[in-house]
Amino acid sequence: MKQYDFDIQDISENENSTVSYDFNAGGNNSPKNPKRHTLLKIVAGLMAMVVVSAGSIAVYKQVSPEKTVSGTVVSDSSETKEETSNSIKSSPMSLIEPDDEKGNALTTEQVVEKVLPSVVGIESQFTITSQNNTDDFFNNFGGFGFGFGGFDFGNNEPSTSTATATGTGVIISEDGYVVTNAHVIYDTEYGGGLSDKISVVFNDDESHDAEVVGYDTDCDLAVLKIDADNLTPAEFGDSDELKLGESVVAIGNPLGFELMDTVTGGLVSGLNRDITINDKPMTLIQTDAAINSGNSGGPLINKYGQVIGINSSKMSSSYMSTEASIEGIGFAIPSNEVSRIVDDIMEYGYVTGKPQLGISCQDVTEMVSQMYGLPVGVYITDVTEGSAAEKAGLGKGDVITAVDGEKVTTAEELNAQKNKHEAGEDLEITYVENGTQEEKTITVTLDEAKSEE
Repeated sequence: MKQYDFDIQDISENENSTVSYDFNAGGNNSPKNPKRHTLLKIVAGLMAMVVVSAGSIAVYKQVSPEKTVSGTVVSDSSETKEETSNSIKSSPMSLIEPDDEKGNALTTEQVVEKVLPSVVGIESQFTITSQNNTDDFFNNFGGFGFGFGGFDFGNNEPSTSTATATGTGVIISEDGYVVTNAHVIYDTEYGGGLSDKISVVFNDDESHDAEVVGYDTDCDLAVLKIDADNLTPAEFGDSDELKLGESVVAIGNPLGFELMDTVTGGLVSGLNRDITINDKPMTLIQTDAAINSGNSGGPLINKYGQVIGINSSKMSSSYMSTEASIEGIGFAIPSNEVSRIVDDIMEYGYVTGKPQLGISCQDVTEMVSQMYGLPVGVYITDVTEGSAAEKAGLGKGDVITAVDGEKVTTAEELNAQKNKHEAGEDLEITYVENGTQEEKTITVTLDEAKSEE
């Protein structure tokens, strides 16, 4: 059987996109008319997806070089960003319309006419700080006596750069609430974190600054709020009623705002597809409607003009692959899941019930194991104060080797075992203790994650 080299990528970057640079360091890089300045933009997110038998992940992002900040580490304030993400809270809303609201099936033209006023563009600006972390790599494994702090591995001075990402959003209320993908406003690939500035752009070029109500990178959804009234909210349908082969329409902003409000059509190609995105499992709708870079956060719409999914990701051939190309495999978050997550974010500012261990970690591969004499597993680089892990006795430098009796060799496997549980449930962890190198087994009672880790 032939094996194909797959890339799964978020639908917000183009393999053949033109890289352009902005040399106005520290200036205002936001164009007055975003439709005419696509070259200053990157499309958001770069949330690489991995499936069984998947190969390498293609990641593309345009970053404008800025200045090197000598002797000063420039980084985002997580405290400030957390305050921003929780600055607006509102009562939950039910996005799903009852069955009797569907009415008769519409033509494609009628579907577009109904939903188009509810589709907007999202522009996010990021400040990215990069640093030579060679020392940190070696020192992370220094707990067992292998520290290399006495060596100079080069220039560790940080540099900063700016990047702009674009995506799509859907209006969900008359008074300015908008849903989009979390990866449109939060960069995990390059350490940009939560966007410094987010704008919601309408198809008449009108733009509004947006505040973050809440977001969840595991679920890949975010809720924004703009100061506007009398907007046209989209009607959401019941994704559980979707049938294989049902006609659907996608609307979004492929390649940025020059092709704003692009309409494509297709079918429901698959239901309940279990896909792994950034080491996080998701259950998604598969469609062959053409969704491209910039469609992230846009609506997937049924024949009644109801949003039944939020477009999130696509699968494409690896740019290195010599095998057959892949076309028409896109994925959307089901509307019922969107409704549940939006309800939680609107009421609590976060998604409830998610388990949290409270550690930062990195994989101990076979190579690292042989170099430093560590067991293959998950090395704890930091433990959050007061977390479930700290209460159970886990510490920095410990190496987790099994969870609930199942061997774990990567952080992905650790998270998969953790996510089988809910907050408040017990997790059995086997680990090799830092210093003593003694293998121990403990029980951890998982906390509820109330914010992004």
